[in-house]
Amino acid sequence: MTRPLLITDCDEVLLHMVAHFRDWLDEAHGIDFAIAEENWGQALVRRDTGEAVEPEQVWPYLDGFFDTEMERQTPVKGMIEALDLITAHADIVVLTNLPDHRRQPRIDQLARHGIGHEVYCNQGGKGDALRAILEAHRPPVAVFVDDLTFQLDSVAKANPQVWRLHMVAEPLVAQHRPPAPAAHARIDDWAHAADWILARFADGQPAPVPTRRDLTDAASAA
Repeated sequence: MTRPLLITDCDEVLLHMVAHFRDWLDEAHGIDFAIAEENWGQALVRRDTGEAVEPEQVWPYLDGFFDTEMERQTPVKGMIEALDLITAHADIVVLTNLPDHRRQPRIDQLARHGIGHEVYCNQGGKGDALRAILEAHRPPVAVFVDDLTFQLDSVAKANPQVWRLHMVAEPLVAQHRPPAPAAHARIDDWAHAADWILARFADGQPAPVPTRRDLTDAASAA
């Protein structure tokens, strides 16, 4: 019999990233990063000129961080203990938005923190990738955890039967992010998140799938 399945994002869910990215931009490039800004195309400013970093240059900086600075990333408080607890009741996979060539570095990075779960890489929305994971594992119930609103929306559209938890584990970011409408819950710490996830697994029921009437009523209310 297959077990329940937790599918979790990595950056700002398992490991802190943006604060370390900010520090590296400061130290190595003289760039200030407005960590609260959701649109990174407007968040990076060159200190010597006061000009915003061109949007097309933001991603090369991010690539540079992952090329050389992944060892900076630190575990989210309580995450390791929570995953250990959940592992007793369910399987766990990590679905991270990184290019495929970074899969082994991510596996190695997580292993250094004692995390040995299967890792999948993805680009863009995670809905289709998560569907493929579900087809491979065939869990009776699944929970997806991510910090990004658009990823929770992607999964809701492609896999509405999956429970969705919105977690923003970086406090500097969390205070500026409202709960994702497509999530069933918003919990930013792993101690409480583990309780919520295990309750979904104990119930053993997939998330309720909205009917056509539900969607029509929601559209009318909006």
